[in-house]
Amino acid sequence: MSSNKLAWTWRVKEECLEEYVAMHLNPWPEVLEEHRKAGISNYSIFQNGNQFFYCFECEDTEAAFNYIAKSDACNQWEAITSKMVEGSFDFNDEVPMLPLREVFYLK
Repeated sequence: MSSNKLAWTWRVKEECLEEYVAMHLNPWPEVLEEHRKAGISNYSIFQNGNQFFYCFECEDTEAAFNYIAKSDACNQWEAITSKMVEGSFDFNDEVPMLPLREVFYLK
C-alpha cells in the first residue's frame, strides 16, 4: 500500500504558535518555488492545537530533500521555524523527519 505521499507530525512550542501559523499563512514565495522545483506538490499542513500534521506528494523524496538542503531560502526559513518546533529538523539529516506509516489510501 504505497503511494508517493509523505506525512509526519510535529508539535510547535506554545509560545511560538502565533508566529508559526502566521509564517505559514504568508509563506515566502521563494520557499514555495523551491519546494516546487524540488518536485514537491499537494503540500498541506493541518493544525490541532500545537500539533501540526504535514503531508505532501513527491516522486523522489531523497532528491527533493537534497535540493531543499542546498536552498538558501529554505535554509533561512528552516533556521527560523526549526526553533519553534519541539525537537528540530534539518534537511541535511539522512531522515529529516520521522515519516508516518500510511495504513489507508483511497485512489
